[in-house]
Amino acid sequence: MRKTSFIGAGEIRKAVRDRYGNIAKEAGSCCLPSASCCSGDRARAGSGAGYGPEDLAAVPDGANLGLGCGNPIALASLREGETVVDLGSGAGFDCFLAANRVGKNGRVIGVDMTSEMLEKARENAGKGDYGNVEFRLGEIENLPVAGNTADIVISNCVINLSHDKRRVFREAFRVLRPGGRLMISDIVLLKELPDEISNSIEAYTACLAGAVMKGEYLDAVGAAGFKDVKIIEETSLPEEDDGLIRAATIASIRVSAIKPG
Repeated sequence: MRKTSFIGAGEIRKAVRDRYGNIAKEAGSCCLPSASCCSGDRARAGSGAGYGPEDLAAVPDGANLGLGCGNPIALASLREGETVVDLGSGAGFDCFLAANRVGKNGRVIGVDMTSEMLEKARENAGKGDYGNVEFRLGEIENLPVAGNTADIVISNCVINLSHDKRRVFREAFRVLRPGGRLMISDIVLLKELPDEISNSIEAYTACLAGAVMKGEYLDAVGAAGFKDVKIIEETSLPEEDDGLIRAATIASIRVSAIKPG
C-alpha cells in the first residue's frame, strides 16, 4: 500500500499548472531531470524518449519540448480516418505526429489544462497548417470530449501528475468508442519513494512524487473497465543527480488496453 502524501489536490493542480505554464513560456525542459526525457538539447531528449529523427523533423519548430517519457504514437498503430484524443497535449508534439498518421479524414483532439500550453500548441498548429487538429482547455480528470468519440486515447508522461488517476482512466474509457484503444507512456514506481521525495511538491511537478507503484497503476486501468491491459515496453530510468532516486525505483512504461466492443 502506498504511503499517504500530505500534498493536497488543489496544491498539486496549481503547482502543475504553474510549472508547465512556465515551461511553455520559456520553452524549458521537462519532468525527470535525467536523460530519459529531459535535456537542454530537446532534440536529443525526444530521441531518447523513443522518437526518431524523422519524427522530430515532421512537426513544427517549438512543438517538441522534451516533456515525454516514451513514444505512444510508435506503438499506437494509427489508421487513416481515426479520431485520437491526447491527454495532456502540451505544445502539440504527439498530436501532430498522430495527425500525420490519421490523415485529413482523421481527427486529433488535444486536451491540456494550461492556457500557455494551449496557446503554444495552437500557434504550432498554424505553422504546420494542421486542419485536422484542435486543442481544448480542460483537465484530464474531466475531459471536454463527448462520450464514444475516440478510436484511441494517448498520453505521454502526464497521468502521473494527476491526483486522481482512477478518474482519468474512467474518463478515457468514457470518451472511447466500443473497441477503442488506450496507449500511454508514463512513469511508475518499482519501489516506494523516500518521504522527502513523496511529500515534495517540486518532486510531484517533476513527475516523481505523483507516480504510483506499477501494479497499482495497471489495476487502475483495469478498474476503469479496460480489458487486455498489458505493458508493451518498460525501461528503468537512470539514477537522479541528488542520489535519492535509484535506477531500480522508477520506470517508464508503455501500456496498452482495449475498451470492450
